[in-house]
Amino acid sequence: MAGILFAGGRVFDGTGAAPGRADVLVEDGVIVAVGTGLAAGDDVRVVDATGKIVLPGLIDTHVHLTLSDINLVNRVSDPFSLHFFKTVVNCRKTLETGITTVRDAAGADLGLKQALSRGLIEGPRTLIAVNMISQTGGHNDGHLSCGVNLALFPEHPGVPPGIADGPDEMRKTVRTMLRAGADVIKVATTGGVLSPADDPRHAHFRPDELAVLVAEADAAHVHVMAHAQGVEGIKNAVRAGVRSIEHGIFLDDEAIELMLARGTWLVPTLIAPMSVIEAAERGELHEPAVLDKALEVASVHREAVTRAIGAGVNIALGTDTGIGPHGDNLRELQLLAECGLPPYAVWAAATSRAAELLGLADRIGRVAPGLTADLVLLEGELTDLSDLRGRVAETWQSGRRVYERGEDGTLR
Repeated sequence: MAGILFAGGRVFDGTGAAPGRADVLVEDGVIVAVGTGLAAGDDVRVVDATGKIVLPGLIDTHVHLTLSDINLVNRVSDPFSLHFFKTVVNCRKTLETGITTVRDAAGADLGLKQALSRGLIEGPRTLIAVNMISQTGGHNDGHLSCGVNLALFPEHPGVPPGIADGPDEMRKTVRTMLRAGADVIKVATTGGVLSPADDPRHAHFRPDELAVLVAEADAAHVHVMAHAQGVEGIKNAVRAGVRSIEHGIFLDDEAIELMLARGTWLVPTLIAPMSVIEAAERGELHEPAVLDKALEVASVHREAVTRAIGAGVNIALGTDTGIGPHGDNLRELQLLAECGLPPYAVWAAATSRAAELLGLADRIGRVAPGLTADLVLLEGELTDLSDLRGRVAETWQSGRRVYERGEDGTLR
């Protein structure tokens, strides 16, 4: 692969420092130099970045690539295989918004991950949880009172069931997810908004069950992410040793102190309840109980995240996209800023900090020599967080341009 020189732009290196004038030299998909006045040899292709900011490929640490909407009618009427084809489109939309790496929080299986890594389809580099582990009657139990099972993440040979009760079942279920290729273990320690038969405030799983889950994950050298909305479920997860709390809607001061003491991360997904409300406004949500919960938690969620940010809790970008439309991920950045995270820290949460959470800080998340050449060319200023999707001019992944906005907004 010939060298590529990104010349004439300003570079945001991902650390949270203000962008500065610099060029970026890439060889064989790896950044080899960052600085001013870098010379382009005869075999170096020059990409004019004048007037743009060059920043690391963005990282969304909480998505659902295989989930295209929360429309109940679609779930019961679409052919089973159709959601795989929709997933291909979702992956493409993710790249077009500048996101080059994601952590899929349930639904994506090893086949999708390998299709992406082998270049059979285009999309973000993907870490997978395979399926979410839930107790009977919990957030991932799709059984309704009528007897029908309408799980958001349907089981199939690549996605084993995620229901477990008691330490022995928990141990086997974690091992089953690892066998299926999980890069991270996801557990629901509370109810949720989208599961109509439970309550987000209620704690799920007991400490002995969570202790087994974390021990099995630790033995396999993988992290644990916890869907945790109610405060007791959050505290149980933190005490058990999970790496990240997803959502954190009802965080209180004690939970925040626990997170600070243990270095636990928060992935707020502020856009998630908003996406549920917006789906209802579009006529795509058919479960009144779900809408009621989304309306109840939206303001509480922002207040909790604001307190966590003010206290200095580790923050990484995550959106729960799939609940809302793919390609709208970057709306989350504005919401983080509204909760008190300074603009450059917002961008760090979407780059270097997210890479740190995922254990990939030595590979991605910064514009620095030796790291993978995942790069985004963005128009405008980083302090302006409006219309970000429309300002992504180019996306590069491992030194290859995978998106350039044309006049019609598509690759040219």
